[in-house]
Amino acid sequence: MRYFVILATFLLMLSCVKKKGHAPYTSVQIETLYTDSLSIRAIEIMGNSLAFAANKGAFGTIDLNNGKVRINAQKQDSILPEFRAVAHTSSDFFMLSVASPALLYKTGDYGKMELVYMEEGSTVFYDAMTFWNDQEGIAMGDTVNGCISIIITRDGGNTWYKIPCSQLPQGTEGEGAFAASNTNIKTIGDKAWIGTTSGSIYYSPDKGKTWELFKTPIIKDEPTQGIYSIDFYDENLGIAIGGDYTKPENSISNKAITKDGGRTWNLIADGQEPNYKSCIQFVPNTNGNGLVALGFTGISYSNDSGKNWSKLSDESFYTLRFFNDSIAYAAGKNRISKLIFK
Repeated sequence: MRYFVILATFLLMLSCVKKKGHAPYTSVQIETLYTDSLSIRAIEIMGNSLAFAANKGAFGTIDLNNGKVRINAQKQDSILPEFRAVAHTSSDFFMLSVASPALLYKTGDYGKMELVYMEEGSTVFYDAMTFWNDQEGIAMGDTVNGCISIIITRDGGNTWYKIPCSQLPQGTEGEGAFAASNTNIKTIGDKAWIGTTSGSIYYSPDKGKTWELFKTPIIKDEPTQGIYSIDFYDENLGIAIGGDYTKPENSISNKAITKDGGRTWNLIADGQEPNYKSCIQFVPNTNGNGLVALGFTGISYSNDSGKNWSKLSDESFYTLRFFNDSIAYAAGKNRISKLIFK
């Protein structure tokens, strides 16, 4: 009888753990943290701070404990850069501007930003940036001289070098990415994935040393169509979303999933919610089931890896980062907000 009681207690505890799981979201509460006349498409959670960069050379941080905002402006000669990509290591913050000249800054001495990379040219346009670790990072941009632009650092962001076209797969003429949310690149372990305007995925298994090219069924017939955002929950499960921002009501061929590390992709919820979105992120601690996608068309949520979706809000944002499995931070036109999912 004693052993039966112990076994029954153990099974009851196991049953309770299984039932607990992650309750599906049914609503989102939005709290505005910062407003200004800026277009904010790049945010990064750094411990208990939210770092951001925007147009007009603006960059800053929000203390997530007390809400205090610190903001500054970076000027290069007479240029006020438009920043749409940011990243960080344990010691430094980075921000990268679009268009020519491309300007990449890192945290310098005495709190000032230091220019560590510059590139000029009529087709230069950088879209996204992230790091594998404290020493190795990557940024990507539109096609220059016949291939997409990929720059790499191996020394903590102090110096960057551009991968020559001879070391990249042959892509599509004029291929690039949409600098809409700084989510064109995802890194996990040694791996990296890049989503492009041609609906392609550039994949590296070794921190950018070698590359393969995979295709997705994401719509790409017009210059305004393609992949706008990607995310991976682990090395196998990934998601891509986009569409056409000039036809935002369209929900056909605008979202796809991979379960084999990006090699093959299948459309999901085709012709259904959500429509055009500029950012998609897996919800932490949901085994890859939870997804949130947002854009100027609102906020949508899935609890089954993208098979079915519900619209939680019509509020407009460009980009999103999760703090934990119920709190995220989003930025868009003129504001940064805290999102509390319930």
